[in-house]
Amino acid sequence: MRLDAFLSDTRLIKRRTQAKKACERSLVLLDGRAAKPGKEVKEGQNITINFAHRILEVQILEIPKRSVRKDQASNFYKVIREERRREELL
Repeated sequence: MRLDAFLSDTRLIKRRTQAKKACERSLVLLDGRAAKPGKEVKEGQNITINFAHRILEVQILEIPKRSVRKDQASNFYKVIREERRREELL
């Protein structure tokens, strides 16, 4: 499955177009390296997403066959690290 599709199907990022843009801007890392939206993902790989105010790192547990319901989305990944960024004072 493509990285951008995994991010949207598991609801880590709301829309596939947003996931694609995040990958293109190098805000999404796959096993510590910037990854293109079309990169194939596999079970056991780590994804790090640099959101505006937090960093989220997850491990892929399972690849979904299609989009999943909101209450089932977290079954496909395990949160390794979630770090809130402090706003820097000017």
